[in-house]
Amino acid sequence: MFGCIRKLGCLVILLAIGAGAYLYKNGWRPLGSDAAPKTTVVVRPLWEPITALNAERGRRQVESLRESRGPVFANLTGAEAASYIFLSATRQLPKGAEHATASVQNNELVVRAEVPLAEFGAKKVLGPLAGILGDKDTLLLGGHINIVQPGLGEFQVTRLKVGKLTVPSPLIPRLLSELRKGERPVGVAPNALPMPVPEFISDVRIVNGRITVYKNSP
Repeated sequence: MFGCIRKLGCLVILLAIGAGAYLYKNGWRPLGSDAAPKTTVVVRPLWEPITALNAERGRRQVESLRESRGPVFANLTGAEAASYIFLSATRQLPKGAEHATASVQNNELVVRAEVPLAEFGAKKVLGPLAGILGDKDTLLLGGHINIVQPGLGEFQVTRLKVGKLTVPSPLIPRLLSELRKGERPVGVAPNALPMPVPEFISDVRIVNGRITVYKNSP
């Protein structure tokens, strides 16, 4: 009799172990629960083309602030802001740049384009680091837009990549000096590209994926 009880007890234990293994097979879930395991959603940045059309849209948005009775701010997409800066206001993309696009990522405006590296002296500035680059590669600039003084702004570059190479911060001003047209105006940071802005613009903010341009208070 006791042997039978012992056998029955062993069977119960084996059944319990089997049930536990089944429940833990895909992670613990309470009995009767059909809830799926949690998943992580990765949001990829939205890249838009830098074009003359987007430059004109950006210009119109900025000019809408000129009227004293008009709106006090205007929202621009990354492509509108970058197109306005690089095609209309400064024209500082390297010669031969192709497939230029822009994106607003967190609190940065990011611009990228395929460029011939010889057009802006990248290999000369980077020295031995340029050994991993080809003759043509992707240039990526990320940074902020600041108003230096009435009529003058800057695109301050806080990160710069050429191909897969992240350029060290001390080298960014040297590379930008190759991109910059003319002398760097007084007040513009060494790691920035100057840009003319209408004198009625007082501030530009990039927050939570949005670029907002503000005009002077009356």
